[in-house]
Amino acid sequence: MGHFLSLFFFAFLQSFFLVNGNNDNLTHPPLVPINRDLYHSSGDLMEMINGLVHRHPDKLTMETIKSINKGYQAEISVITYCRGRKDNDDSSKFRILLSFGQHGRELISTELAFRILSILSEEQFLPNVDSASLNSTLDKLVIKIVPMENLNGRKIVEAGDLCERRNGRGVDLNRNWSVDWGKKEKDYDPYEENPGTGPFSEPETQIMRKLAISFDPHVWVNVHSGMEALFMPYDHRNTTPDGVSSHQMKLLLEEVKRLHCQNRCMTGSGGGSVGYLAHGTATDYMYDIIRVPMAFTFEIYGDGAASSKDCFKMFNPTDLTTFNRVLNDWSAAFFTIFKLGPQQLGEVHSKVYVPNRDTEESIDEYLNGYLMQRSSRHGKKMEVLDVGLQEMRTYFRLFLLSSVLLLFMFCSRIAKSKSSRSVLPAMPL
Repeated sequence: MGHFLSLFFFAFLQSFFLVNGNNDNLTHPPLVPINRDLYHSSGDLMEMINGLVHRHPDKLTMETIKSINKGYQAEISVITYCRGRKDNDDSSKFRILLSFGQHGRELISTELAFRILSILSEEQFLPNVDSASLNSTLDKLVIKIVPMENLNGRKIVEAGDLCERRNGRGVDLNRNWSVDWGKKEKDYDPYEENPGTGPFSEPETQIMRKLAISFDPHVWVNVHSGMEALFMPYDHRNTTPDGVSSHQMKLLLEEVKRLHCQNRCMTGSGGGSVGYLAHGTATDYMYDIIRVPMAFTFEIYGDGAASSKDCFKMFNPTDLTTFNRVLNDWSAAFFTIFKLGPQQLGEVHSKVYVPNRDTEESIDEYLNGYLMQRSSRHGKKMEVLDVGLQEMRTYFRLFLLSSVLLLFMFCSRIAKSKSSRSVLPAMPL
């Protein structure tokens, strides 16, 4: 009888765990993998972009910039759009710099880069857009597009780590810039926000800074996914900047929202709208240090109902209809930026354009060579000053910490010395 009861109890436990296991599977469905029918691999995407450049040499050029730091190497491809390739006339044109794929898991952003390049090369077309008007707008522009800023991180995602946003050695490239670098909020997550060992410690960020300084754009847009939003500075504060430039950015974002977001998009400062502050971001650096008049971060898609572990679904459309809607809506939004940006800023100020060259250099070579020779458009060594201030802050913190430790040791020594002395009786008078 006892043996029978034992067998019955064992069978009951097996049934219990089996049922609960099945319920758990129903509650937590399997994670969505990359949809290979919709999304190109990083290699295929860059090959297709290279094909566009090869077929349209009158409009597109491509360069690859390399950098290495402590054995970690990165390279970034930059595609320049300029009708007629009138390189000697670039300084009189309105300049726009766009970056996609800064976080590896956000595949939809790199697909948008390819769609925009296809439209610029006239292999695809925007619906309901007059081609003569579009060509008139594009004649006045030089556009540089970085279709995949974080190639090393993207390869990690393609290998199966669908939640990876950092670069090939675990640094978040959108926390590695120098404006308010290294500050950590109470909910800081090193997996999500590791800022690196110092400002510009990463080759990818070094390359992007060099590109921004030499190109000196009027408009910068950093393209991400995770929600639908149109953000302007600041990310490290919950306020927007003061002044005319801030007002112009707000007007432009409101118009883009009205025309292309169907009022779905959140607008305002990144720090004031998204619910948390981000320190060391590219957009804050572009606005504060490079002095880009219009600096934005666009978030082009997000599935708020997806599990936080289901990263491909959270950051990327998984069906063809949504995929096409996102690319169509945001392609049109960028061409609105191309048209309205120059109008909002008015007269284009004369700026010197310095074309990039393919280069491979260490961070030390960059800081000691190229960086020391560059000046801001105001004639000030803003880069050198910025890095110098970061170094001074670091040394000052170390000095304060050392001083506190020395003071503590000194006080402890005095207290110990006093307690060890023998107490002598008082002498009578």
